[in-house]
Amino acid sequence: MLASRPTKLLAADASGIADAAALLQAGGLVALPTETVYGLAADATSGTAVAGIYAAKERPSFNPLISHLPNLMSARRQGLFDANALALAQAFWPGPLTLVVPASPGCTVSDLARAGLPSVALRVPAHPVAHAVLEAAGRPIAAPSANRSGRISATSAAHVMADLDGRIDAVIDAGPTEVGVESTIVACLDGAPRLLRPGGVPREAIEHVIGRPLVIAGDAGHAPISPGMLASHYAPAARVRLDADAPHDGEAWLGFGPGEREYPASLNLSPTADLREAAAHLFGYMRQLDEIGRKTIAVARIPEHGLGEAINDRLRRAAAPR
Repeated sequence: MLASRPTKLLAADASGIADAAALLQAGGLVALPTETVYGLAADATSGTAVAGIYAAKERPSFNPLISHLPNLMSARRQGLFDANALALAQAFWPGPLTLVVPASPGCTVSDLARAGLPSVALRVPAHPVAHAVLEAAGRPIAAPSANRSGRISATSAAHVMADLDGRIDAVIDAGPTEVGVESTIVACLDGAPRLLRPGGVPREAIEHVIGRPLVIAGDAGHAPISPGMLASHYAPAARVRLDADAPHDGEAWLGFGPGEREYPASLNLSPTADLREAAAHLFGYMRQLDEIGRKTIAVARIPEHGLGEAINDRLRRAAAPR
C-alpha cells in the first residue's frame, strides 16, 4: 500500500541514514540523493517493495530498474562480470556508470526489478549519503528518479515532497543535487560491450579502458535491455491468452482474486486481489507456468487501474505475436 501518513523528512546525518536504512529493510520507500537527481529507493530484493516504487510513481510499465550497491564486491554477488565489465567497474565506480551483466546464480535482485530478464543493471553511486544508506541497508537498492512518471526529475527534497508527499515513507534532505546527465549504461553480456545509453561517463573514456570501440545499441539488430531505453521483455515460450474466464483443456492458468476454482496447472497472482502483490508475483509465476510445458497460459482479467495498468501492459507484450 502507499504511505497513508505524511512523508518523513530525514536529516542527512547518522540518525537519518539509520532511519532510512531501517525503512528500506522493512520494505518502505525512501527518496535519497544521487550524483544527479533524487532517487526513489526500495529494497531491490523484494518484489513487493519494488512494486511500491511503481505504485508511487504511477509508472505505466515495468521496465528493468538499476540496482545500486555500495561497492564492487557486493555488485559481483549479483552479476557475472567478464573482463570488460570488471575493467569498467574498477575504472569508473563509484560514479555515473551502470553495467548490465548476466545475473549471477545467487542474484537476489527480484524478478520485478529485473523485468523478468536474465540480466541485471548494477551501479555503485558516488554520492556520500546514498553510499552510506546502501552500506547500512546491506542489500541492493532500486532507485529510479523520485517523481511521478512523466514529471520533471526532483533535484531537491522539496521537489520530492511536492510530488510524492504522503505516497512514500521518507526523504533524506541532503540539499540540492549536482544536476547532470544520467548514468551511462553499458551492456557486457555477449562479448563486445554495447552502449545502451550515453550519460555521465563519456564514450571515449569507456573505449579507452576496454581498448575497442563500443557497439551502439541498435547496431547489428541488438535490442536495448536497460532502464531508460525501450526494453526487451520477458516472453514465455507458451502462447498467452488474456482476459480469460477459465482455462481451456490443456492450458495453464494464471488467476487473480478470491474465489477461484482449483485447476491442474495454476497459480494465483493475488488471492486477495492486491495489485501490488500481483505485480510482485507476475514474472516469477509466468516463468513457473511456462516451465510446466503447456502450449498456452490463460490469464484472468486484471483491473486496468493503479498497478493493474502496468501488469496488463506486460501481459499484452507477452501475448503479442512473435
